Amino acid sequence: MGVERVSKRDYYEVLGVDRNATPEEIKKAYRRLARKYHPDVNKEPDAEEKFKEVKEAYEVLSDDNKRAHYDRFGHVDPNQGFGGGAGGFEDFGGFGDIFDMFFGGGARRNPNAPQRGADLQYTMTIEFKEAVFGKETDIEIPRTEDCDTCRGSGAKPGTHPETCSTCRGTGQQELIQNTAFGRIVNRRTCPTCGGAGRIIREKCGSCHGTGKVKKRRKIHIKIPAGVDDGSQLRVSGEGERGIRGGPPGDLYVVLRVKDHEFFERDGDDIYCEVPITFAQAALGDEIEVPTLTGKVKLKIPPGTQTHTYFRLKGHGVPRLRGIGQGDQHVKVVVVTPTNLNEEQKELLREFAKLSGDDTHGHQETLFERMKKAFLG
Repeated sequence: MGVERVSKRDYYEVLGVDRNATPEEIKKAYRRLARKYHPDVNKEPDAEEKFKEVKEAYEVLSDDNKRAHYDRFGHVDPNQGFGGGAGGFEDFGGFGDIFDMFFGGGARRNPNAPQRGADLQYTMTIEFKEAVFGKETDIEIPRTEDCDTCRGSGAKPGTHPETCSTCRGTGQQELIQNTAFGRIVNRRTCPTCGGAGRIIREKCGSCHGTGKVKKRRKIHIKIPAGVDDGSQLRVSGEGERGIRGGPPGDLYVVLRVKDHEFFERDGDDIYCEVPITFAQAALGDEIEVPTLTGKVKLKIPPGTQTHTYFRLKGHGVPRLRGIGQGDQHVKVVVVTPTNLNEEQKELLREFAKLSGDDTHGHQETLFERMKKAFLG
C-alpha cells in the first residue's frame, strides 16, 4: 500500500517572501506569521494547521542545505521515479548514504537534542577617556530565562509535561513505504506536538507553556584600556539560555566612543592643536600642553613655523594587544594678533623696516617680481 500524498503549498508562498529572500527576511516573516497563527493566540479553527505549515516552511528555508535541495527539486524527491519520498532513504540496498551525499542529507538532527542558546548584542556608549583608560561597570540586558514558576517545564505547578503518544517523544512522525527497490522512510515533524516530543496538558500561567520569560539581567563587564569606537567585547555564557539543557549563548558588547572636545585619535596616537603667539614662534618658548594624564612642558624652538608638529612620546593610547602606548602629536598654530593698539602697530612697523620687509615696499617688490616672471 502506497503512502498517501497531499499537495503542499510552495514554502516561499507560505511565508510570503520572494525566492531570493535573505535569511533575515525569512526569519522576520516566520516570526510574524508564527505569532499570528499560534494556537494560544489565534482561536480560528484552521490556525493550528497554518501554524504547522509556517513552521515546516521555515524549517526548510532557514537551513542552507534544505533550501538548496528544495529550490532544485521542490516537494518532489529527485528519485521520485523509484517511488522515493521527500524525507530520505533507509535500507535501500546501501544507496541511502549515496543519496544523502548528493542531495544534502547526512546525519539527521534530533529535534529534542540540547541546543545552544542564541548570542545577544548590546550597544554601549562610553566617554573618550573611558575608552583610553578602560573601566568597569554594570549593564542591564533583556534576555530570555527559565520561568521561575514552572522552572522551565512550561507545565502548571503540580503537573508535568507528557511524552507525545504519536511520536513517542522523538518529535518526528515516520511514514514507511515498501517498494520493489526497498523500504523508504519519509520523516516529518510530528503534527501532534509540533516537534517538541511532549504535550503540556495544563500550561503554566506565568509563561503560557513556553517555559521561558523575558527578564532584565545585570552583568558586570570590564572594558580594557585602549578600546576604540566599534570595538566588540565578548562575555562568554551571558547570551540566551540554552534549549533542553544546551549551553547558553554569548553576549557581545559593541562600544561607541564619544568625540573629545580637544583631542582626536588615530589608532594608538593622540592629536591636538595648540595656539602660540608670533613672538613665541619667532623667539622660542617653553609652553604647557594638555595630555590625557595632565599638563606637560613642550619646548618651542626659535623660528618655528605655523602647523609644525611636535611629538610627545608615550602620551598616547595604551596598546590593546601589545606593550606600551602610542604618542601624542601636537600641532602648533601661530595666531595673528588682532585689535593692536598704536604702540604695538608702530613696533611691528619698526620690526618690518629693520627686517627689510617694509609693508608697502614689500608689496611693490613682489608685484615687480611677478611682472618679470610672466612678462619677461
